[in-house]
Amino acid sequence: MNIVSKHNSLRHYQWGENCDGWNLVDEKLLSVKLEKMPAHTSEQRHFHRHSQQFFYILKGEAVFEIQRERISVKSGQGIYIEAGKEHRIINETSEDLEFILTSQPSTTGDRSNVE
Repeated sequence: MNIVSKHNSLRHYQWGENCDGWNLVDEKLLSVKLEKMPAHTSEQRHFHRHSQQFFYILKGEAVFEIQRERISVKSGQGIYIEAGKEHRIINETSEDLEFILTSQPSTTGDRSNVE
């Protein structure tokens, strides 16, 4: 059993518009990531054919666009996204957004961008 944190994660990576991520669990059947989005950033709309996802907001407020519906999720709240649903996360605030992202199975090779 391994104890993991941002400081001893499996891998640090950057994505999107200067966003950071840390792989905490990186297995074929399960992925757990800690991600941080700076103020006024967003990701590209996409979907996963096989992977379902759960986002849990640690700090800040996120706006999710899921199938073109906008949903605000605040610190201490989470949202489940079924496989096949088009989605993206947006930080419309002036503060950093931090969240845990769990995907089952892993999204490796299972992302299709829409835009």
